[in-house]
Amino acid sequence: MADDTDDDLVFLFIPALVAVLAREENDMGRPLTRVEVESIRDRCKCVMSPRDVAESVRDKRGYDDIDPDNAWAEWQEIRRELGDIGSRK
Repeated sequence: MADDTDDDLVFLFIPALVAVLAREENDMGRPLTRVEVESIRDRCKCVMSPRDVAESVRDKRGYDDIDPDNAWAEWQEIRRELGDIGSRK
């Protein structure tokens, strides 16, 4: 019998991937490149978490994290929403 619980597992980045990218870009003082975003994503700590636990963490954080499979595109959208993070240094 197959276990369907694997279907309910999602990536949970700790700290949130979006927070790590924002900090890195601010520290660098310039926009991150696609290669940098993907490299940071690949090095970040994450766990596989049941969806309901990840949703609870999201609710406590107060914001959604970036989908790791779409990190570059979502990061670009967040940058537009927040303004030019790298120029705040």
